[in-house]
Amino acid sequence: MGLPWYRVHTVVLNDPGRLISVHLMHTALVAGWAGSMALYELATFDPSDSVLNPMWRQGMFVLPFMARLGVTESWGGWSVTGSTAVNPGFWSFEGVAAAHIVLSGLLFLAAVWHWVYWDLELFQDPRTGEPALDLPKMFGIHLFLSGLLCFGFGAFHLTGLFGPGMWISDPYGLTGHIEAVAPEWGPAGFNPFNPGGVVAHHIAAGIVGIIAGLFHLTVRPPERLYKALRMGNIETVLSSSIAAVFFAAFVVAGTMWYGSATTPVELFGPTRYQWDQNYYHQEIDRRVQASLANGASLEQAWSRIPEKLAFYDYVGNSPAKGGLFRTGPMDKGDGIAQSWLGHPVFKDGEGRVLDVRRLPNFFETFPVILTDADGVVRADIPFRRAESKYSFEQTGVTVSFYGGDLDGQTFTDPVDVKKYARKAQLGEPFEFDTETLNSDGVFRTSPRGWFTYGHAVFALLFFFGHIWHGSRTIYRDVFAGVDADMEEQVEWGRFAKVGDKTTRTNREAA
Repeated sequence: MGLPWYRVHTVVLNDPGRLISVHLMHTALVAGWAGSMALYELATFDPSDSVLNPMWRQGMFVLPFMARLGVTESWGGWSVTGSTAVNPGFWSFEGVAAAHIVLSGLLFLAAVWHWVYWDLELFQDPRTGEPALDLPKMFGIHLFLSGLLCFGFGAFHLTGLFGPGMWISDPYGLTGHIEAVAPEWGPAGFNPFNPGGVVAHHIAAGIVGIIAGLFHLTVRPPERLYKALRMGNIETVLSSSIAAVFFAAFVVAGTMWYGSATTPVELFGPTRYQWDQNYYHQEIDRRVQASLANGASLEQAWSRIPEKLAFYDYVGNSPAKGGLFRTGPMDKGDGIAQSWLGHPVFKDGEGRVLDVRRLPNFFETFPVILTDADGVVRADIPFRRAESKYSFEQTGVTVSFYGGDLDGQTFTDPVDVKKYARKAQLGEPFEFDTETLNSDGVFRTSPRGWFTYGHAVFALLFFFGHIWHGSRTIYRDVFAGVDADMEEQVEWGRFAKVGDKTTRTNREAA
């Protein structure tokens, strides 16, 4: 047939109607997947404990994205925020999922219609009668519509004017809820943790998109620019579209991994850097010191620490803890968290308070080392007993708990002390149920890790795709998969089988 193996899209190259069809089908598949996946996650999601068994611990992927935009309640009578008075109306998790599936079906039918009725007069150049697309005009239409959507999302959905708002929380992810947000037009709007900036930037970008779309609809490009940028080539559109997609993929991968401005901790789990920088540990210490300064006892100070905050300070919740290719949700690794045991305070036989050195993110195993306030090693769990100098038995290490289930209890048996020292390596110690899900004890990453990895990989693939198709369209005369003399082969209707000259139809005779 003469076509290279990689020219799989040649069948729609000269066929605007079917070009629309394949785009409609692609959108149908995406919408159908989103709706079906939402229903699957709803069938497997356990909403009973939003603090110690949140959706990100259960491996939910699409539910967090729905929740951050205002869908927090279910027809099943539960809410992500833990509230009991639930009246979601139609736009519940199930309602949104159903809407996506219905949309998918309508798009499928539209794709079939456009595949069958491909030769519409709309796609014919009135000057030549040949199938043609006015690409600059299409660019203007798409820019105008996307600008309108962007403006509407910011001005209506996020502000609460005609929508629910967005997920808002404190810096430590403790008070998350849906709230209408006012736009922040000043310098504070550029603070990546200010939700008002998200609103303002959607409104501003939408206005710019609307104006730019109208401009491209009314002003034709100069001939030199048209030819230099190959604006008449559909592959130019493909290259430009891929560029927009890979840029967006890089941006969302970076913001997902490094921050939580638009990806709340309560919905997607902590970021890796919050563990590495002792973000939650420092806040816990600050709260304890503030309580002690106000006259509270150590027991009272630690009992005031929210269980959710203590749970964030646990290395198993870091998206970098655990391999990407250990499939399954996080609670199939270390188990379903049951309760916070309390804050352990270790002391040696001489009364010195000791800290357990914490496990670095990228380590699977780490020696148990206890240091004093000056960083001097005072106790450890030795690898070889015969050479030990700082074993718990030799140094007389004990542990006392403040807050949590073991509040007020002190353990002196070295076996118990070692057990809690190993737990303290991982941050605040918790009790886990490993039987319900047959958890294997191996850490897994959170949906935040999967999202970042997936989008970074696809961004790189699309980047190279942009380079490939951009090079093809700019240097078409140098190397092209479809030569100029192949136009007849790929013209729809000329052959019963595209590219096969032996199946010529009677089109000319007709």
